[in-house]
Amino acid sequence: MTDRRTVILGLAAVALATPARAGKPFAVLFDGTSLDGWSSMGDANWTLADGAISADRGGMSFLVSRDSFRDFELRAEIWVSPDANSGIFIRCSDRARVSPANAYEINLFDQRPDPTYGTGAIVDIAPVSPMPKAGGRWNLLEISARGPVLSVVFNGVTTVDGVRDTAHAEGPIALQYGAGTVRFRRVEIREI
Repeated sequence: MTDRRTVILGLAAVALATPARAGKPFAVLFDGTSLDGWSSMGDANWTLADGAISADRGGMSFLVSRDSFRDFELRAEIWVSPDANSGIFIRCSDRARVSPANAYEINLFDQRPDPTYGTGAIVDIAPVSPMPKAGGRWNLLEISARGPVLSVVFNGVTTVDGVRDTAHAEGPIALQYGAGTVRFRRVEIREI
């Protein structure tokens, strides 16, 4: 009886000493060294160098994740030139034709002619005001997709706060090159 009590007390002590986890850990989708798990679409000159994937010429192009995701938190380190047009598309319903019509586009476009859906916005879903600027430095973009609720945090500032939309439920992630210079250094995801 004493041994059993000792074991139970010992397990209880370990459980109390172990900090509670907020959920699953983040998984690395892109670590700056390999494009395993991604396919290229379009003709941008994607190159791996200095721990990042970069493009600085070519037409509209995407790196599309092999896996699809439904509910998740995503964080990505991104560097863009001031004239860049880039972004991250989530829940793409057609991996062969990525567009704002069949996915959610979280925009990185400081010089967008209509800044309503510029950097930090979800194109045609959630405008941003004031629009932050991404050009010329490394930025941290955090995206949360929980059922119909979408949120975006750009460099620690919430730019989209819990907008609801049910158009796209699941699909791959796509990293966009549209213009200028674009670099992705680290992309991580935590499914929830």
